[in-house]
Amino acid sequence: MVIVTKSVYIASSERLVSKSSIALGVIDLFARQVRSVGVFRPLVHSLEADAVTQALLSPKGVNQSLESAVGVTYAEYAADPDEAIDTIVAKYSALSESRDAVVIVGSDYDDFESALELDHNAVIAANLNSPVIFVARAKDRSAEQVQRMTESAVDAFESRHNTVIALIATHADEGHEEEVASALHKVRDAVVAVLPDSPVLRAPSVGAQFAAVGATQWLGQSEFLAHESLHTIVGGMTLPNLLPYLKRESTVIMPADRLDLLPGLVMAHRSPHYGPLSAMVLTGGFEIPESVSKLFTDSTIDLPIAVTKGDTFSTAVKLQGVRGTSTSSPRKIEVSRALFSQHVDEAALLQKIDLTTTEIRTPTMFEYQIMQQARANKQRIVLPEASDDRILEAADVVLQRSVAELILLGDLPRISQRASELGLNLSDATVVNPEDPELLEQFAQEYAKLRAHKGISVDQARERMRDHSYFATMMVHLDMADGMVSGAINTTAATIRPSLEFIKTKPEVSVVSGSFLMCMSNRVLVYADCAVNPDPTPEQLADIAISSAATAENFGIEPRVAMLSYSTGDSGSGADVDKVREATRLVRERAPHIKVEGPIQFDAAVDEVVAAKKMPGSEVAGRATVFIFPDLNTGNNTYKAVQRTSGAVAIGPVLQGLRKPVNDLSRGALVDDIVSTITITAIQAQAN
Repeated sequence: MVIVTKSVYIASSERLVSKSSIALGVIDLFARQVRSVGVFRPLVHSLEADAVTQALLSPKGVNQSLESAVGVTYAEYAADPDEAIDTIVAKYSALSESRDAVVIVGSDYDDFESALELDHNAVIAANLNSPVIFVARAKDRSAEQVQRMTESAVDAFESRHNTVIALIATHADEGHEEEVASALHKVRDAVVAVLPDSPVLRAPSVGAQFAAVGATQWLGQSEFLAHESLHTIVGGMTLPNLLPYLKRESTVIMPADRLDLLPGLVMAHRSPHYGPLSAMVLTGGFEIPESVSKLFTDSTIDLPIAVTKGDTFSTAVKLQGVRGTSTSSPRKIEVSRALFSQHVDEAALLQKIDLTTTEIRTPTMFEYQIMQQARANKQRIVLPEASDDRILEAADVVLQRSVAELILLGDLPRISQRASELGLNLSDATVVNPEDPELLEQFAQEYAKLRAHKGISVDQARERMRDHSYFATMMVHLDMADGMVSGAINTTAATIRPSLEFIKTKPEVSVVSGSFLMCMSNRVLVYADCAVNPDPTPEQLADIAISSAATAENFGIEPRVAMLSYSTGDSGSGADVDKVREATRLVRERAPHIKVEGPIQFDAAVDEVVAAKKMPGSEVAGRATVFIFPDLNTGNNTYKAVQRTSGAVAIGPVLQGLRKPVNDLSRGALVDDIVSTITITAIQAQAN
C-alpha cells in the first residue's frame, strides 16, 4: 500500500503578513493528529542559515535538520527555474517519505518582483501537489481592499491548477474582524479566518532597535536585548507629565542631557503601574557625567539603557521604522500558536486537508492536545507560592501559551520587581495580596462557619487564613479561582489539608487519590493511586478506580480499568486478592458504564497475547488504559520504575476526588513540571 503524506502550502503575495505564524499554528494542529510532522521551505536566501526555518523547526513535534527543510536559494531559482523545481521536488519527496504530514511555507518576497514571485509560488505548490492556505495582511486596509487582493492572488494560484482551501487575514484592525471575514467569504468557498493585530508579533527586539540607531549599551542586562519593544515614546516632558504617557514594554527616547528623568523612569520600569519598560535610548551623544555614571553603575539596573549620537527626532523616526519578524522569539512563537488556535476553525481545516488522525498518542502529541484543550476554555488558576522564581517563570510560560488565567498571591511591587529582574512579563496575571484586610476578614468568617463543628473561632480562622495555602484554597471554594496549584515550597500535607477541610470530596467519592498520566512512546495511560493512600480498603479502591476513569475521560483517554493484583480472575485467593476482587465488584455495581476487569495481573492487562490465555473475551485485558494498584507501595514504585526504565513521561500527581481541582507539586519540580500541572488543573476545572 502506498502511503500518501498530507501537506499544505502556506503562501502570500507580499511581505509582513506573519505567514510563519500561521505555519506554526498548522504545525501545532498537525502535531496533535499524527506522529511525525515535517517542515519544508522551497525558497530561502541561504541553505546554511535561515531564521524562519529554524523557528519552524523549534516545536517539539518537529524533529528535523535544517538541511532537510530547505529547497533552493533565490539565486539558484533565478538562474535556472526548471532545475530548481526538480531539486525542490526531489528534496520534498525525500522528506515526505518519513513524515505523516508536511507544512510547506512559501517565499518571503525579498528578491523577486511581487507578481513574478506570486507565480513562482503557484508553480512550486502545483509541483508539490499541495493544497494552498493563502494569507493576506489586513492592517490599515478596508475589507474591500483585502477582498480584491485575495481574489487576484487566488486566481493566480488556480490558474496553475492549485486548490486554495483556506483564506486567512492577519493583523486585522480592532473591530474590523467580522467585516474582513465577510469579505473573504465572497472570494471562495474555503475556510476563512481573521486574526487580530498583535503588537507582539510585529514588535522588534531591543537589540534590533539599538542596532538601527547605532546605539551603544550603557547599562542593563544584555540578555534583555532579546525582549520585544511594543511601543516607542519620546520623553521630553517633566516626569509627572511623562508618566501618564508611558506604556508597558516601551522604548523611551530622551536627550542625554535630561538625565534628571532617569531615576524616575527606572522606578517606573519596576512599578506595577507603569512597567515594565523595554529599553531607554539617550540621544545627542552627550557624555554621561562621572557623578551620574557612579550613581547608576553602583545600582542594580536590569533595564537596557543605550546611548546614541543621533538627535531625538531622527532616532524616533528610525525606531518607528524597525519591524520584527513574527517568529523571532519564544514569546512570539507562543503568541502565534495561541492566536491560530483561538481564531481558526481547526476542524474545518483538517477536513479540507483530509488528514487522517492516528490512534497513536506520543508524549509530544499529548502535550499539544492538552495545551489546546486548556486554551479552548481558559480557567483561573491561583498560585499561592509566587515568592518562588520557578512559579514566576512557569507563570510567564502559561501566559505566553494562553492556556489559563493566573492569580498570583503576594505583594504586587515585589512580584513586579522580581519579574523585571528575571526578564519575565507577568502583566497579564492578577496579583492578589493575601494580607488584604477585607479578603482576610471575608475568608475568616467563611472558614469559621465551615469549621464551626470543630470549634474554630473567628480569631483562629483569621490566623489560619494568613497561611497562603488556606487563603488560595478559600479563593477556589468561593469561586474566585477555578483551581489551585501549590507544593513547590509547601509540603504535600500543607497543600492538601485545606482542601480536605472545606473543599472536600465529591459527593459520591470518599477518598482523595493521586494518579499519574503516563505518556508512553505511543499511548497515554493512567496509573493510580501513586501518591496518597498507603493501603486503601475495597471501598476506597473502588473510589480510586471510578475517579481514575473520570480522569482518563477528561484527557481524551477511553477508560478501560485494570484492578491489578498478583492473580488474574479466579486463579488465586488470599486477603490481598480478595480486596481487589471486592473493589472490582463495587465498581461494577456503582458505575456499570465503566469497563473494568479484576483482579488481573499487569502482563494480562497490557499484553494481548497473555490476555488471550488468561482472560479471553475481556474488553479490558490486553487493552487496559487505567491501572489501579492495590496499595501505594506498589503504585509509587511501579510508576517510577516504568518512568525510569522505559523513558515514559510521568505527569502528575493529579489529585482526584475533590469537588474542585487542587494539585500538588514536588518541591523539586522544574518549570516544565509546573506548567504541565497548571495545564492539567485547568482541564480538571473545565470538567467541573
